[in-house]
Order: sequence, then structure tokens, then C-alpha cells
Amino acid sequence: MKTQADKRVAVILFNLGGPDNLDAVQPFLFNLFRDPAILRLPNPFRWFLAKLISKRRAPVAKDIYRQIGDRSPILEETEEQAKALELVLRDRGEVRVFTSMRYWRPFSGDIIGDVMAFQPDAVVLLPLYPQFSTTTTESSVLDWRKTAKKAGLDVPHHTICCYPDEDGLIAAHTARVKDALQTIKKDGKPRILFSAHGLPKKIVEAGDPYQWQVEQTSQAVIARLREEPGVGEFETAVCYQSRVGPLEWIGPSTEVEIIRAGKDGKSIIVSPIAFVSEHSETLVELDIEYRRLALKHGVKDYIRVPALKTHPHFIAGLAHLVRKALESGPVCSHKGPRICPGAHGGCLQGKPEGV
Repeated sequence: MKTQADKRVAVILFNLGGPDNLDAVQPFLFNLFRDPAILRLPNPFRWFLAKLISKRRAPVAKDIYRQIGDRSPILEETEEQAKALELVLRDRGEVRVFTSMRYWRPFSGDIIGDVMAFQPDAVVLLPLYPQFSTTTTESSVLDWRKTAKKAGLDVPHHTICCYPDEDGLIAAHTARVKDALQTIKKDGKPRILFSAHGLPKKIVEAGDPYQWQVEQTSQAVIARLREEPGVGEFETAVCYQSRVGPLEWIGPSTEVEIIRAGKDGKSIIVSPIAFVSEHSETLVELDIEYRRLALKHGVKDYIRVPALKTHPHFIAGLAHLVRKALESGPVCSHKGPRICPGAHGGCLQGKPEGV
């Protein structure tokens, strides 16, 4: 009989994905918008609307990607995170970490053959979305489970639904922000903007816990920073970026907070609190567009905190999640039991049998 350390474990590291060349931009957008978690319409309306939106948005998106080398770096960074996680989990036995992207290659269907050839005794689904949303984590999990079922991968699955205040995650964010605080101009209290990707308000009102979890992450980092020696005084705000379309989105927006900081005569540090790797939202939106906005509105100093990538604390946190998941049921958070308040019924732990 195999012991826990003898079992082969496949870890599936989920991320959004991004175009690997300019020709991939429009199909990437089409894959994004045809996801029922993103455009909540029945087919064939969703398919046709995804075609229309992706065609219209492609020229603008291509201009964005031209500013960062004609491609997204997200796959390479996710693969680096996978390698780092494998190294930390060496003591756990035979562990292989595979990367699965949601909207561009490699898709779940691209890696399922390699996963099955590995012949795992258990699979751990680990999203690189610390804060759960039906539009990210649940979408990736549903897609994987459909693919695994079709391929006949019938082994125990352990799904990590969220980890918004996991210790390694918070330690890594704290270290990154502390480094920024050491370099910013200290003429008055700097303001830290914890910027996360936004969501349409109606998705949150329907029970999606994402906004609540973003706030949990931000509050945990703030608390840890206040315990750090030599940090000094600072102000904070949680805000949301990347709004598209006519719907009302959760707020306040990052743009509004940058303009407010300028009016208040503040220097600002922008921490991408919901992103763990670099992509267009950080390298273009935060580094170029929002920096330009800050300069225009008189922000004294603008520092963008790097994404976590392979920060040792973050990778250690991911390893802790894998170990804990293998001891838990089919779906768990970093704390085991469900952590979301009852109003957030969209939480994955509330519906483990369906995913």
C-alpha cells in the first residue's frame, strides 16, 4: 500500500493565459468572451457577441501588446512558478506541476495527455487567483473537470478554491510593498493603492465573493505592514481597474483614486493585490497609462509594486496549500472550512459536487 509520500501528485496550476503573438490577440479575446462565466448569455447569442466584441477590441488590444513585445509574458512566468513550486515540494514525493491556461495555450485539453501519462494517484487544482471569483477560479475548474472526465482521468481531485489571506501570500505582498515604501518620497504620508481587476457589480451582487476576498487580502497586508519596523506612517485605499463595457462595475476605480491622490498632494504606491504575475494590466495599464494619469494630476511620486511571481514567501504559501489540500476533501480554502460570509453564495465550497 502506498504511503502519502509515495503517491504521485499532479498539481494543475491555473492562470488566465495571454496571446503569444499579435495574431493570437483576436482568438484570445474570442475565447475570453465566449466563456459563459464572462458573457452570461445563452448560445448562440453569446457566440455571436463574442465574435463581435473580439473583432472590435482586437486593434486596441494589439496596440497594448505592442508596448510589451507583441505578446503576454504570463505563460513564461507561470511556468517559472510551476518549476519553483516543484522544487519546494520535492520532499513530498513525486510531484509534477502542470500549467493550464484558460483562454490561450496551453489549454486543459493540451496538457491532459501529459497528466495522464504521469499516472497520478491524486490531482490538486491550484488557481493562481488568490481571491475566488466565478469568472476565474470556477471557470477554470469547470473547464478542467469537463476535460478530465472526457479523457477518463478518474483519480481523486482536491480543489483549492481560494486563499485571500494565506500567510505566504500576505508575507510576499508585505515584503514587496515594504520595499516600495523604503524608496518613495517621504514628504507626508504616502498612500498605498491596492488595485485589483474589477468586476461588473451585478456579478458581485449575485453572490460572487471576489470583492470581499480582495478586501480581506488588502486588510491582512495593511495589518502586517503596521507590524513591520521602520515602515512609518501611510494611508491606504482599495480600488479596481480594467473596466470595460457599459455595465456598472465595482469601485472605486483606480483612476479615481489616482486623481484623488493628486488633489490631496500625495505620493502613491500601487500594489497589484489580485495579480501574481505580470501581464498587460500591470505592464501597460499600471506602468504606462496610470503613471501618465498620475503625472497629469500632480501625484508627487508614483511607484508600482512588482507582481509576486516567484517570491519565496509566495511559493512557500502555494506549497502549503498543496499539502493542506491533500489532507482535505474535494474542495477547500487555505483554512479548510468555508471562509466566505453567507451572502456570498457563489463560493465554490458551497457547491463542491457541481464542479
